[in-house]
Order: sequence, then structure tokens, then C-alpha cells
Amino acid sequence: MSHAALTDTQPRTLPALTVTTTAITDPVDLLALLPSRHGVAAWLRRGEGFVAWGEAARYDARGPARMRGADVWLHALARTAVVHDAVRLPGSGLLAVGSFAFDDDDPAGGALVVPRVVVGRRTTPTGVRAWVTTIDPDGAPPLPLDAPAEPVVAPRDVHWSAGTTSPEEWKARVAGAVARIRAGEVAKLVLARDAWATSADPLDVRCLLDRFQAAYPSTWTFAVDGLVGATPELLVRRERGLVASRVLAGTIRRTGDDASDLLRAAELARSSKDLEEHEFAVASLAEALTPFVASANVPDSPSVLHLPNVMHLATDVTGALAHDGDGVRPSALVLADALHPTAAVGGTPTDVAVRLVREIEGMDRGRYAGPVGWLGADGDGEFCIALRCGAIDPADERRIRLFAGCGIVAASDPGAELDETEAKLEPVRQALLG
Repeated sequence: MSHAALTDTQPRTLPALTVTTTAITDPVDLLALLPSRHGVAAWLRRGEGFVAWGEAARYDARGPARMRGADVWLHALARTAVVHDAVRLPGSGLLAVGSFAFDDDDPAGGALVVPRVVVGRRTTPTGVRAWVTTIDPDGAPPLPLDAPAEPVVAPRDVHWSAGTTSPEEWKARVAGAVARIRAGEVAKLVLARDAWATSADPLDVRCLLDRFQAAYPSTWTFAVDGLVGATPELLVRRERGLVASRVLAGTIRRTGDDASDLLRAAELARSSKDLEEHEFAVASLAEALTPFVASANVPDSPSVLHLPNVMHLATDVTGALAHDGDGVRPSALVLADALHPTAAVGGTPTDVAVRLVREIEGMDRGRYAGPVGWLGADGDGEFCIALRCGAIDPADERRIRLFAGCGIVAASDPGAELDETEAKLEPVRQALLG
């Protein structure tokens, strides 16, 4: 896509940025560095990743070209930036965070934001390395790095309210979807539902992030432009010519008893309904990835991923990226655009499934189940599927909209699918209640 092909939402002029990355002593707890609840971004897994704050530049877009346009915008921004990177690790130097709507036609669109300050840490063969990156637009004074942090405020007096559809209405929609599947109209559909929570005070993303990270350390804990969560599903990682993706489809709730959970894990691994759902998702991803890789490894059968609240069938797909005709490898965001939506969040076949989701689901997903993650100026980056998350209402920051969905196939039972969504809503509920 040429620079001229960007949508009308692009900035008229690109800011000139000065980017400086320097090594620092390991801060260990990255979340403790966030100075306030405003303008927060985070991408953490097992204590590694980065936190960020402030806004040096921003790209907003809607429509089918929103991710490609954002990728072109960052590439153009990087061409004029002055970058001093003494660390040279994934996540250092010029970096942007982004989240994008599930649906091409969703008014939520998407955004790619270049923060003012990024603090990261990463384990390397020589030990843990940490860094700070400052990104200053031309003429803007540097942000102070040693300002005292505002106290973190925990949610209180949290009240719950219904979402777009009641539980009974949602079960009826699932039953309708099963009928369409059995009629041969589609092989698999993913249906989601929403709910609302309201706190007495504006929600402090730092508190939610801390609770997510403590409870779900193996997931990707994130905050991007008011979307906050802990997702277990990696859409795509691009790092130094290699690509990786994790498919999750097929779920069973944990009981809290280790012996019972081992039996349930074995049950999940044998479930024809869940294996069918998972097979659709893996095939969908592998097919979408094929044009971009020189070689790929797709395991023959899934493993069982154990999370604190649920267990999933999981398949990790890896590959080596190919070059295009110009000798260029696709960026992480270009790959995310090509892979989204996977059968794990839309259905199979994709075009028919997404159309039926719009028709049957009866709600606007916003950025739920869309790509969320980060992109470096060199094209490396990591994007997950925005699951186990909530979107803070920008008009009233006391309110947050929660989401959960599940895959529907011919053997699906509406009551069991409702129970699965309740289990998937639990991480955000726990983060709000503490």
C-alpha cells in the first residue's frame, strides 16, 4: 500500500520524533513505574515486556484497511525519526501500541499510538536486561522520569448490569446458530456476549493490570487505549525472521481440585466436539499464514493449556518468514491483518461466519476479539487476540464493558456454552473485585 493510500483519518503531517533508548538497572516491577492512571499502556507476560505512558503520535483509522494503513503510517514515521538505540532488543527503539476492532465495519476502528516513555525488561542469554525509551516530538519538552507516582486506586462498590442480551436471549441465539450449522450453512460460529460493571470511582488501569498479572502470569496482560485484559491467545509474533502463533479453541472449566482437573483435561483432549472446533481454528490459521512463510510447523494434535479458571486445547504454530518480491518481510501488523479473524473468534468458513455473527450475535463487539499488541519500527512485534478483557467507557471511566465468547458447532449445547462464557468473564470480574 502506498503512503497516499492511507485513510482520511491519518494526520496531515507526520511529527518529527527523537527516540532515545538507554540501558537501566532492572526495575523488576514494571507496573510500579506507571505514574498515573492516565495514558497508560502495558504489555506483560511473566514479568517481562514493557509499560508506557504519554502520547507522542497517534494514528486512528476505520474500515478494512485500518491495520495496513497503521503499518504504513508507522513506517513513514520511522523514516523521519532520529533514533539512538543503545539496547537493540525487541521492544527497544521506536515502538507503537495498537488495538483494532474485530469487524471491518465497526465504528471503533482502531488506533496505533506511539507513547512518550517506554520502560521494558527482557531475559536474554546473558541475563535480564532493562531499558527506558523516551520519544519526544519536535519542540515538545521531555517528560520527567522521576515524578512521584499518584496512588493506585482500587475499584470499590462495583455494580453489575446486563449487556446487550440477557442470558436466556443469548442461549436462544446459540440455539439458532446450531440450527444454521446443522443445516449446512456454516461449519462453526463464534458467538460472544457482553456485560457491564460500574465502580464508584474512575477505574485505575494500574490496579487491574497488577491483579491480572498476579492471577494469570502466563497470559499476555495488556492495556492499550482503554482496553485492558489478560489474553491467553497469541495471534502472531514476528521476531528476527521467525513467526509464531497460538491457537486456542475448545474449553472446559476448572473445578479447583487438581485430581478432578486432570480427569477433565483428559476429557477435553478426547472430546469430539472440542477437537472439531479446534481443528477448524488451526486449519484457518495455517491457511492464512501459508503465503507469508518459507516453512511452517503445525503440530498434528493439540495440547491442553491449563489456566487458573479454564483449560483450553492449544496448538502452537511456528514458521520462518519468506520475503516478498521486493525482498521485504511482512511486519507483525501486516501478518495480524492477514490472520484476523481466525476461526477461533469468527468461525468457519470465515466470510460466511463473520456475516452470520453480525446477524445472530446482536451486538457491536468493538475491539473485543480484535488484534491488540505492539509494533516496532523494524516490523517486529507481537499481537494477541483481545480476549478476557474489558473496554473502559471513555465517556464515563467508572464503567467497563466485559466480553466473552465461545465456539459453536453442531454438537453445542446452549446451556453449556453460557456456562463457558461465565467462566471466561471471571478474570475481569476478579480483577474488579480484588
